[in-house]
Amino acid sequence: MSEANLSAVVVEKGKLILEEGPIPQPGKHEVQLAIHSVGICGTDVHVLTEGSLGKFMLTDPMVSGHEASGTVRQVGEGVTHLAVGDRVAVEPGISCRYCTNCKAGRYYLCPHLEYPVHGLMCRYKVHPADLCYKLPDNVSLEEGALLEPLSVAVHACSRAGITVGYRVFISGAGTIGLVCLLAAKARGAAKVIISDVNAKRLEVAQQMGAHVTVHVTSRDRQAMADQVVGALGGHADVTMECSGAEAAVQTGIYATKSGGVMVQVGLGADMITIPLVDAALREVDIRGTNAYPNCYPTALSMVASGQVNLKPLVTHRYSLEQALEAFEAVKKGEGIKVMVKCDKTNV
Repeated sequence: MSEANLSAVVVEKGKLILEEGPIPQPGKHEVQLAIHSVGICGTDVHVLTEGSLGKFMLTDPMVSGHEASGTVRQVGEGVTHLAVGDRVAVEPGISCRYCTNCKAGRYYLCPHLEYPVHGLMCRYKVHPADLCYKLPDNVSLEEGALLEPLSVAVHACSRAGITVGYRVFISGAGTIGLVCLLAAKARGAAKVIISDVNAKRLEVAQQMGAHVTVHVTSRDRQAMADQVVGALGGHADVTMECSGAEAAVQTGIYATKSGGVMVQVGLGADMITIPLVDAALREVDIRGTNAYPNCYPTALSMVASGQVNLKPLVTHRYSLEQALEAFEAVKKGEGIKVMVKCDKTNV
């Protein structure tokens, strides 16, 4: 009996099932991967619970998961930089490669981007070889899966222009907030303060190098901003808003210095109210950020060199057969990063 390709599939809004299918074969410039680790993020949960993400609407069943690593099993025609047995991190989105944004290197703004359709929470997956990054021996497959959120942080820090000596305020101490903390420090930020409503997450942030943590206990946006400014010793040069909550966005604007930058990293409601006049008169630049164009190599070098330690992020591990339980743990807010182990020999 041939081996099946077990996958965690979102079949409709609110319904995730385990389904067996055929093992895909690689075409030209593709590789077949044995998926090892897949992290669950808020995006995956949102697609499952809401059936949508921004303009994306779930119309057909899709395999979940986009933070992944694996091992090359087969190499397609034309692939020369990878070989069978190589361990790789997988960049999930697939763009058209021909539009203006793709040619300019901003391929995550491609209007034809196939994301989050191509899920990776399965035993085996075929993927473009140029979106698979070989891991050095000192980087684990779990760390390889975590290069996806770290790459988000690398791009966000680049959009923010963080450099040596900056004071940085990070709003939200979930996975993305924590990797933004790591990336900002790696870029030379002099002082990083991070806030959250969850005290346990702040404990993790402190362990991972936050200079100051602020427990959010008030809905008074200006008062919370004043607390952040006091703890920083002045307004933030850069604010990285990683929660998407309306109150946090407002606080972030107030806490950013005149002429500073706030990067909106977290995704929340489509429409929110912000103090736009305050931002305009103080020339606070509000910048968007989307994914991680050309950021995987930088993220990988950060981890391989020891500049960034991602290991404390993983707090829960489940087998692929336990994918439903893993999603429930994330929905309950348990831990930091929940990892699904798709390799049945390594749970």
